[in-house]
Amino acid sequence: MASISPAELRAALDRDGFVRIPHAFTLSEVEHFRAACQRTVAAARNGQWKYLRTLPKQFPPWNVEDVSETGIFKADLVMELYNMLVTPHYDWSLRWHRDDIGPDVNPEEELERLQEPMLHAQWNLALYEDQSLIVVPGSHKRARTPMERAADPYEDDMPGQLAVKVYPGDIVFYNNNILHRGVYDSSIERMTLHGTMGMKGSDPARARNILQHGIGKWAAQCDFHALPADTAKLAEDMKQRLLQMGSGDDVGYSQQDP
Repeated sequence: MASISPAELRAALDRDGFVRIPHAFTLSEVEHFRAACQRTVAAARNGQWKYLRTLPKQFPPWNVEDVSETGIFKADLVMELYNMLVTPHYDWSLRWHRDDIGPDVNPEEELERLQEPMLHAQWNLALYEDQSLIVVPGSHKRARTPMERAADPYEDDMPGQLAVKVYPGDIVFYNNNILHRGVYDSSIERMTLHGTMGMKGSDPARARNILQHGIGKWAAQCDFHALPADTAKLAEDMKQRLLQMGSGDDVGYSQQDP
């Protein structure tokens, strides 16, 4: 496969609201990541790691007690979210949403929010074949149509929707204000690393969107000493900028479950 230039990738992200980078990691690297993730899943399910997202809630806060029953590069870059999405115990789906914009805003406010500068990008790194992410390409540049506003929150056939299919080692970057949802099949193995990177100096709304997930409480434990020196320094600097945003105890929540 011909290589794709950074300019082409950025243009696709701007045009469509998402872009897939194929084979970002080798299968050998993917196997290494899988082993580490399996250890992490076991620790979470055994109660040794309490920072979890649990079903059936879509938005924070999450009850850590649910896990026993339901499971689970520049100088101004900031480490934001860093999660792992795994196979649930039962089929489940998210409703259609934009991460930073609630469903009840009027079209004018929605468009105004969508036209704000993009200061971060969300990403999924697949360790197994995955097509859980469903998007409406281009919807990050416009307000929802009357049909989209009136649709069932779990509509299975939204006009223009696309299941983003990725293979082990692929990364998808996407604008988290694209109209999207997740659909999870409990019969299919899933381990997808999921996170965001952003630019330093974002507004309080962005801080709330990040810190509401609890990362400010555990990020200080991250140890990057095993990485190459330059990469370790970049990662440590990004972590410190995140910690400067605070613990998240008093930021509130961007959205709520119905």
